[in-house]
Amino acid sequence: MIEWPKSNDAIGTVNRGNPAESGLCTLCRADCKGRCETWLSSLKGRKILYPRDFGIITAGSANTCHIGVSYNSLRIQGYNYGASGLRKGLKNNPDDCIFPNVNVETEFGSDVKTKCRVPIMTGALGSTFIAAKYWDSFAIGAALVGIPIVVGENVVGIDREAVIKNGKITKAPELDRRIDTYLRYFDGYGAIIVQMNVEDTRNGVAEYVINKYGEKVIIELKWGQGAKDIGGEIQVDNLGYALFLKDRGYVVDPDPTKPEVQKAFEHGAIKSFARHSRLGYTDLSSPEKVQEDFMKSVEYLRKIGYKRISLKTGSYGMEALAMAIRYATDAKLDLLTVDGSGGGTGMSPWNMMETWGVPSIILHSKVYEYASILAARGERVVDIAFAGGLAREDHIFKALALGSPFTKLICMGRAAMIPGFLGSNIEGVLKPERRKEVNGNWDDLAPSVKELGSKAGEIFSGYYDVQKKVGEAEMDKIPFGAIAMWTLADKLTAGLQQLMAGARRFSIPEISRNDLFSGNRETEKETKIPFISDVLDESAKKILNSGYKVYAKKVRTA
Repeated sequence: MIEWPKSNDAIGTVNRGNPAESGLCTLCRADCKGRCETWLSSLKGRKILYPRDFGIITAGSANTCHIGVSYNSLRIQGYNYGASGLRKGLKNNPDDCIFPNVNVETEFGSDVKTKCRVPIMTGALGSTFIAAKYWDSFAIGAALVGIPIVVGENVVGIDREAVIKNGKITKAPELDRRIDTYLRYFDGYGAIIVQMNVEDTRNGVAEYVINKYGEKVIIELKWGQGAKDIGGEIQVDNLGYALFLKDRGYVVDPDPTKPEVQKAFEHGAIKSFARHSRLGYTDLSSPEKVQEDFMKSVEYLRKIGYKRISLKTGSYGMEALAMAIRYATDAKLDLLTVDGSGGGTGMSPWNMMETWGVPSIILHSKVYEYASILAARGERVVDIAFAGGLAREDHIFKALALGSPFTKLICMGRAAMIPGFLGSNIEGVLKPERRKEVNGNWDDLAPSVKELGSKAGEIFSGYYDVQKKVGEAEMDKIPFGAIAMWTLADKLTAGLQQLMAGARRFSIPEISRNDLFSGNRETEKETKIPFISDVLDESAKKILNSGYKVYAKKVRTA
């Protein structure tokens, strides 16, 4: 097992818990006082791209890319000549080929294109209580940045205020709140995506959303996620709520209707209940039958008015991956999100999360292989997003390159939630009257926040950028968590622009697998990305053995 370092002295970051491949702690707390890289980037923004204490230090890399197989064992290829993908009006000269001129906008979709200012999207934020608590920060932040956000499964099903008559939704206040919050600041970039599982489909989420919001929403079918191979879970500590969820048709464990369970809860031996969703396709026995059922589902969604439909799949294995790519392509879906093992934002069974499924880099490598098979047959492959433990700007570049030209977006789950937590905690201290409303967890500012200042305009490097976008009068309505998300996105954008400029790629479509090399032979084997010293080795030998003798002779005799 690879052990990632808990601190980075160069940029001044420290993990509270054990770090994962993403650089996030395996257990990320909403009340955390810092200071992992994502947490600190939500305050300082692009400042975290550089070593601290400039002027009195030198800094060198502690890279461990030669160990194991992960996104961190891929390296980015730089070039010392050329430039591709410059915006119209710019020229291939040193004045125009600067990293701020790198265009990181992207788009996805089959017939209808969805534009995004940055090639990232959030993970699915569904029925987990933490998603509901911090939704305003997540949604407003995503809308301001101009990226898609996903309303995850079961939001209606667990809502006590929702009304379901004859098995179909007639009122869904929590779902409405989530969609309306995003649309309030939506300016044409990004999208709101609503996900459906078995229960959502039965309850009529698709019909409710299309009737109320029309083409403003993308509907997403769900085939699992990278955290688990069963349905989603939440945990409740109220017997009445557990009985309500049981009555709504969910699997609740232990069964709250049993007298012995109720007695154990009353005496404190049982303190909570887990609500589970159902498995899909249990009545189907072959890929062909799954395809038939899937295509009927897509046909129905189009019939009732959806022009944009996506699919989310998890890390089941090669057959399921091929099915997802094949069927999403055949159905002309707008996006397929492929989620590698180890992620998740909710209450996944821990040992299941640790031991099931295909790790992200291996799964994503097979996506490229399988998509290439379809492309070689002349098919227009569905646009793809990669998910699963991706958090930094180098992860964005590497994932886009690994799946190029099919990948259009990188899906960030937990990393995109951290600024929401952090901003809410700061807002709860600076505006105590809002502490309960924003779910702040701090009584006082964390020491690493106090270092920056005591006002929002001092603490968040992106504060005045947001103010410029929404106007000074509107700033009081913008959650600090949304400002933190903007600040993090600004850091990721600048970092991605720098990496792309170094690779001489000035727009997202120009990124390719040729911009990567593997840091060890095992990674080369799994990804089919050549080892460092093999990349352009033949070209190097041609330079040494032929090509440039005339020019060399002129230089030597000058």
